[in-house]
This record gives sequence, C-alpha cells and structure tokens, in this order.
Amino acid sequence: MARLFGFSIEDTEKTPAGVVSPIPPNRQDGSEYYVSSGFYGSYVDIEGVYKTENDLLRRYRQMSLYPECDSAIEDIVNEAIVSDTHDSPIEIELSNLNASDGIKKKIREEFKYVCELLDFDKKAHEIFRNWYIDGRLYYNKVIDQKDPHAGIQELRYIDASRMKYIRQIKKGKPGDQIQRLASQDVQAFPGIEEYFMYTPQGSTTPYTTAGGNPAKGIKLTRDSITYCTSGLVDRNKGTTLSWLHKAIKPLNQLMMIEDSLVIYRLSRAPERRIFYIDVGNLPKVKAEQYLKEVMSRYRNKLVYDASTGEVRDDRKYMSMMEDFWLPRREGGRGTEITTLPGGQNLGELTDIEYFQKKLYRALGIPESRIAAEGGFNLGRSSEILRDELKFAKFVGRLRKRFAHMFNDMLKTQLILKNIVTPEDWNKMVDHIQYDFLYDNQFAELKETEMIQGRLGNLAQIEPYIGKYYSTEFVRKRVLRQTDQEIEEIDMQIEDEIQKGIIPNPAETDPITGEPLPSNTTQEGEVLGDQPVDEDEDEAAGPIVDAQYQKDTKIAEI
Repeated sequence: MARLFGFSIEDTEKTPAGVVSPIPPNRQDGSEYYVSSGFYGSYVDIEGVYKTENDLLRRYRQMSLYPECDSAIEDIVNEAIVSDTHDSPIEIELSNLNASDGIKKKIREEFKYVCELLDFDKKAHEIFRNWYIDGRLYYNKVIDQKDPHAGIQELRYIDASRMKYIRQIKKGKPGDQIQRLASQDVQAFPGIEEYFMYTPQGSTTPYTTAGGNPAKGIKLTRDSITYCTSGLVDRNKGTTLSWLHKAIKPLNQLMMIEDSLVIYRLSRAPERRIFYIDVGNLPKVKAEQYLKEVMSRYRNKLVYDASTGEVRDDRKYMSMMEDFWLPRREGGRGTEITTLPGGQNLGELTDIEYFQKKLYRALGIPESRIAAEGGFNLGRSSEILRDELKFAKFVGRLRKRFAHMFNDMLKTQLILKNIVTPEDWNKMVDHIQYDFLYDNQFAELKETEMIQGRLGNLAQIEPYIGKYYSTEFVRKRVLRQTDQEIEEIDMQIEDEIQKGIIPNPAETDPITGEPLPSNTTQEGEVLGDQPVDEDEDEAAGPIVDAQYQKDTKIAEI
C-alpha cells in the first residue's frame, strides 16, 4: 500500500500473537473487506452496493426537502438539540470517572476546546441534522505535523458522498495464515488495514479496481478522521443506512396520493354539459361537419388569461374541462342538453391523513404532533401519551449514538497532548458521559411524579421501620435505590454533615427537628464528669435519707 496521508495513534499494547480466529471482526459501520493481492488478486464484488449508496444519500437529502418530512426531522432535531441563551447544548459528565480532579479538569477544558473548534453552540442544530439525514458524519482532524503535541488545530467537515471507510485485507505468506485452532489446521483471518478513501469530486464508482487495488482518490489514516454513523446497517448488503430509510416507501405513497388527488379534483370539480345534436339522415361526413359548425357556433370563444389579465380568443385550444358534443340520428329524441355533475366528496382527506400518520410512524414521531391545532398540556404524567414516552426514549438513543463523535475527537486531543495514554483512554471511555440540555417536559413530569409517589409511600411505611421493615429494604424496594446509589448517597450525606451543610441526625430531635440541648454548663464543663469527694458523699447520705422520709410523709398526708 502507498503511504497514507494523516497521522496514526499507535497502541503500546499490541494484540498477543496467540490471539487468532478464522472469523473476521464484526463490522457494524458499513465498511467492506478487500483483498490486497495485486493485479491478479481477488476482491469482494460490491459494485452495486457502492453505486446505490450514493443514490441513497441523494434520496435521503431529497426526502428532507419534502414539507412533511422536513417537519418531522425538525421535531426530532429540536428535541435532541436544545438551544438555550445561556447554557451549552452539551456538557461532559465525569462524576463516574475514577480519576484525579486535575485530570478531570483537563478533560473538561479539552472538551470545551473541541466544542469551540466545532462551533457547536451555534451549529449544533445543523451538525445533528446532517448526521440524522445522511446517516454518517465525517470530520478531518487537522494537526500540526511538526508539533503534534499541540493537539487538533482544526476540524473540517467532509461531505459523506466523497468519503468511504475501507478495510483492506493484508496479504501474507500462506504459511503465516495457518494456525492450530481446536486441534485442527484452520486458516485464520489475516490482518486488516483500515483507512478512508476521499474523492474530492465525489464518486459513483467502486472504491477498488478489478485487481483489488484502491481506485483514484486520497487515502487517509483511520485516526485522522472522525467517523460517526447512525448504527443502522443493511445486514444483507452491509450498507450504512439513514434513519430516513424506513420512510422512503411511506413518503413515496404520500406524494403519489397527493398528486392523484390534485389531478382528480381538477378534472372532476367542474360541472360539464353534454350536447346531443340531431343530425337527421345526413351522411357521416356531413354529419361530422354539421356537428363542428354547431360546436364552433356555441362554444365559448373568448377566454380570460389570469397571468396577463387579457381576454383573448383561444378557440383552437381544447381543455380537459370542455363540454361533450355527441351526434344523434333520426328517430331519437332530437337535440338535448344534459348536465354531468362534478365530483362528490372532494373535501375528504382521510386517505391523505392516513399516509401522513404512516410517514410519522415510520420516522418515530408521535401522531399527535401532526395536528397543528393540538395544544401542549402540562398535566399529570398519567395523561401523557405512550407515544411521547417512546419518542423521548428514541431521542435518547440518538443522543447516545451521536456522542460517539465527541468520544473520538476527545480521545485524539487527550492522547496528542499527553494527558492520557491509549490504554488509559480505553479504561476511561466507558465512564465518560455527555449531558445534553434537556427540554422534554413529559419525561420531567413523569420523573417528578415518580419521586412524589415514592416519598408518599415512604411516609406511610416509616412508622413500621424497625418493626416490620428494615432501612435497607425500604431504600431498595420503596425508594428504588441501587447499591451504588445507596453508597454514593451515604458518602454525600456524611460529607455534608462534616461540612455543616446539614445537621447531624444524632444531635437533632426527630419529632421537632430542633437541635437537642447541649449537656454542658455555662463554663463549658460537661455535667456528670465532675469529681465527687467520697467523704462529702457519705456525709450527705443521712441528710438525703431524712429528706426522702420527710417528703414521703407529706405525700401520704
């Protein structure tokens, strides 16, 4: 292979030599495997896939321009990306990351730097929309080759139609590919070379030639490109799909039914007249001539041109809304004029509404959002439609998938600036979360009511804690707290008690909530700890007994 353009991040820990398998790595990103064997080698024939892939991209983009489809896409994008005047659409969450405060601070700073390179605060809506429509997103990470430790200098967007992710199979010696697996000689899957093929003008041709060699284009390294897909892959063809793919058929059906409805209403809306002209015993030729004379005599000769405002003679033009002229032979009822009624029930839109709902269901949008007159009801969560909850979960999955883009960019930035190593990143990446600015009122109402219901159950069961229920049972079964949440909450409570944010329960009256009285005197000495003279105690004994007897007699009286 020729030298790839860009940079690569090498792992210090290589895969052990004994780890072999005849099964190729799972591909879930729409990439294909090619055999690199020179001119006489073989390659995977996927010509039709790549031809249709760019066709799919063009179809997706055409679909996004259709009003109904555009409205549905805007609903999804507006739910996923919430623009606020003061807050950023996305923040990094490192509460679950087991690292020092200094490392966390640097990670937050680098994430903010990456967002500034993307101009994400201003272009978040556009970026997410392009990713949703195309089903893939490419960014070129530009660095200073002379000073790579300076990190990413620029992030350049790449049109999806000009880029393709390719996995090229390395060809080695036949003896190198034979490994003993399960006491048998099995041919192991050879190594692969991953790279991107960039065609500046776009390409509709395969990305390999007949000999398995790469076609014309610029080969870029895997680490120099940020690659984020929708996660939807055609398992038959191995092509990455967009979220709009499911809506191709419903949208075509909606467009056809609308066009046919327009044609039908234009042709059937006006009333037409049928003229039965008595031609008597005239021959065929003369009967036709007589019919034309009558038509030209009574037909409207002057027409109004709405575009220019002129009235002109268009006798030579025939429209689809012309009247009918029919000859009638002798013996009939003579000349007659009847009226053909126009189309009936032209105001019904049931079929249009059906296909609109079908389109919205294909895109995962609640059908209640189709009607523009539908209001927004901030009632109880029990009044919320199930479709809205499903839609909220769908948007959450989209956000989770879209966040892979930030993971790749942040990984490159942290490794280039020597903040973390590739091995450290592999351990940290599962604990790095991204908090999108949330605006889904339905989920918020649902969560609020769940908390209220749990606290209500807690108030009812609290008198029985220690008698029939344990504290651990209540926290797990009533409050629905996990072991990790219980541990974190206990640590937070202990920390807040030490800082004086909340009072110590041992020093607080459980009924009134007021602090218990202190066991100290005005001088600061604790009562009960003063030394007692034994002689004084013995001397005071008879006096105390006499006083006790005196008090007893008074009580009896």
